[in-house]
Amino acid sequence: MATASDIADIRHAVAALCARFPGEYWRTLDRERGYPTEFVRALTEGGFLACLIPEEYGGSGLGIVAAAAILEEVQKNGCNGAACHAQMYIMGTLLRHGSPAQKAQWLPKIASGEIRLQAFGVTEPGAGTDTTAIRTVAERRGDRYIVNGQKVWTSRVEHSDLMLLLARTTPRGAAAKRTEGISVFLVDLRQARGRGVTIRPIRTMMNHATTEVFFDNLDVPAENLIGEEGRGFRYILDGMNAERILIAAECVGDARWFIAKATDYAKGRVVFGRPIGQNQGIQFPIARAYAASEAAALMVERAAALYEKGEACGKEANMAKLLAADASWQAADMCIQTHGGFGFAEEYDVERKFRETRLYQVAPISTNLILAYLAEHVLGLPRSY
Repeated sequence: MATASDIADIRHAVAALCARFPGEYWRTLDRERGYPTEFVRALTEGGFLACLIPEEYGGSGLGIVAAAAILEEVQKNGCNGAACHAQMYIMGTLLRHGSPAQKAQWLPKIASGEIRLQAFGVTEPGAGTDTTAIRTVAERRGDRYIVNGQKVWTSRVEHSDLMLLLARTTPRGAAAKRTEGISVFLVDLRQARGRGVTIRPIRTMMNHATTEVFFDNLDVPAENLIGEEGRGFRYILDGMNAERILIAAECVGDARWFIAKATDYAKGRVVFGRPIGQNQGIQFPIARAYAASEAAALMVERAAALYEKGEACGKEANMAKLLAADASWQAADMCIQTHGGFGFAEEYDVERKFRETRLYQVAPISTNLILAYLAEHVLGLPRSY
């Protein structure tokens, strides 16, 4: 577990690394829809992406509090952790449910950067966030599984060596519960591309390297099944709290970037003979965004602390994601308004970050579904879906 001094050192180191990748680097990639290979390599070489991997496998084993600090600092310094954040929250499935042989085979290579685990194949066109409705099928044939189906919004698959794949191993109608009969596989994309896997990029409003993936009789060794067959839904649920906490930390970082950007601009921009930051119409939205971001940061800290202790934190993780995503979007809108026309100019980076942070109202889980979770499971209201 990282100490306060460790966290401070991590933040300083991440900020120094991010300084090597200024706005122009990200603007160029945004225009070209390019992947930040150099940035991801630098984070890997710095050991930051191996934060959650135990020391015995070549990582630092510092825990989720440190991981959250890393990703928050990345966003706070104007960079984009979405290019590599999945490696942190996907890791939990392999760490918690992988066999000793699987962990010994893959984790040291992931920690060193020899291979990347960046892709998570879950969502499907006909299922959306109803994961139990997925139709991708993995049929056992001897010592192999044959996979057929389709995934969508599978990000970074073109830049990953491994993918975690969720597929049905028992037909939904034959399973005792809708959450049963789903399994998790580790797919080696280096072997699968062009041999049962077809990848089609999806161009989106932000540079997110997302795709749809088609599986046509993909051959997956049975030894790549993670944990027990049919229990995959439970395995990914384990990782969802980590995912929400880490994405929430990124949103806090975004909010703090927008607030700093708006504050600096408001101090220096002079209209009608006075800095616009002197006007309450500018001051108050910045102050409100600041208050919202600090409140969200406290919930992220609370959720991360509970998770790291191994305590129940579903309520806190979901609230952290909700509050932080709202805070980052509030700050983004405020920052655009503070900059006026210049907020839409590429060179200020505001419009790019504005587009990027909007994603987290929708992904990896929409704010409405979090509200439904809180209403049912925390407040005891009737189930709505």
